[in-house]
Amino acid sequence: MTSAAFSTIATDGLVQQDGEVNYAYLPAPTVQSHAANLMTLGDGGLGCVWFGGTQEGVADISIYFSSLEKLENGEWADHWSEPLQLSFDSTRSEQNPILFPYGEELWLLYTAQHAGNQDTSEVRRRISRDHGRSFSEAETLFAATEHGGVFVRQPPVVVGENILVPVFRCATVPGEKWVGDADDSALMVSADGGTTWQEQLVPGSIGCVHMNLAPLKDGGLLALYRSRWADSIYSSRSQDAGVTWSEPVPTELPNNNSSIQFTALDDGRLALIYNHSRATAETERRLSLYDEIDDEGLDEAVDGPVAFEPLIGRDPNERKAFWGTPRAPLTVAISEDEGHSWPVRRNLEVGDGYCLSNNSREGLNREFSYPSIHQGEDGALHLAYTYFRQAIKYVRVDPSWVYKGDTE
Repeated sequence: MTSAAFSTIATDGLVQQDGEVNYAYLPAPTVQSHAANLMTLGDGGLGCVWFGGTQEGVADISIYFSSLEKLENGEWADHWSEPLQLSFDSTRSEQNPILFPYGEELWLLYTAQHAGNQDTSEVRRRISRDHGRSFSEAETLFAATEHGGVFVRQPPVVVGENILVPVFRCATVPGEKWVGDADDSALMVSADGGTTWQEQLVPGSIGCVHMNLAPLKDGGLLALYRSRWADSIYSSRSQDAGVTWSEPVPTELPNNNSSIQFTALDDGRLALIYNHSRATAETERRLSLYDEIDDEGLDEAVDGPVAFEPLIGRDPNERKAFWGTPRAPLTVAISEDEGHSWPVRRNLEVGDGYCLSNNSREGLNREFSYPSIHQGEDGALHLAYTYFRQAIKYVRVDPSWVYKGDTE
């Protein structure tokens, strides 16, 4: 489906229908909205969290939560609830929220960084025992280290007695501002319900971030990664419950240095949502993720295009993170062979995906990005994603919808 211009869309949370697609634009209390994550709540409803404020990296960025009620007759409500603000640190940009059901609890995990500097980030946690109606006070779960900041994006998984939280480490390079060149992935593992944690590094993962886990029918685990090099989605596998991992390798699917998400469906198939796009020799490039940001706020965008250097065959330690590859189209794909191939694909959104600026005040951004995909108890695919950096769009479709169209 091709979306209308943002200016014609009311962010009122109303669920509407377009053929086989149900959709809504969640209420947007801030100028910028980004990085949604969906999860079924303990009361059967659907929760969505994201971050909003003036602009990513600025200290007024906070976490927001909205829910879609499941009615007694089994149908979904026709409106998403008014958003609740769930983080309040006026000194840090609070980003990348996740909802994680654990026993009778609902965990909210999110990051908190100083202005524009991901290498200062820590991961914080709040816990709800009433399905997201109220939360405990925020606590630091994973602190920044001498290596750099700790970031999350993807949901934890429980394997046996262990909680596995995928993280990526935003490395500090002495004398340089963080730009993402040396980021890598790790797992934080707890065997005691989240009281203590051990860090487990993923070998050979420099440039591979946003580690996303799902169980496979053969008992193993598959991880998919965003690539800082904007070349391909990467994958690695574990056959010992996540204790050891193969080194990430490129898949057949492209990546544009933007987030992806996949999930295991009830029947064992895998469903993925991502931008079917990669950097080429002609792609314009931003120098960093952020427009110019200081501790007081933000200035005008200063990042501009620079020459693209070929990445094939280069040592990962010598590569440079590539920012600015268009974040479109937004594509849903299905794998029937445990992630070895993804032949079933359909575009959900198309457009130019312009993202050379994060400026939402002037409506410069036209990306469809940072998607979340979740199969509900109803069997439907529930999707949420950034729409032009100004709203979170929600979509609900049957998995069969993906088989009725493909990418060019």
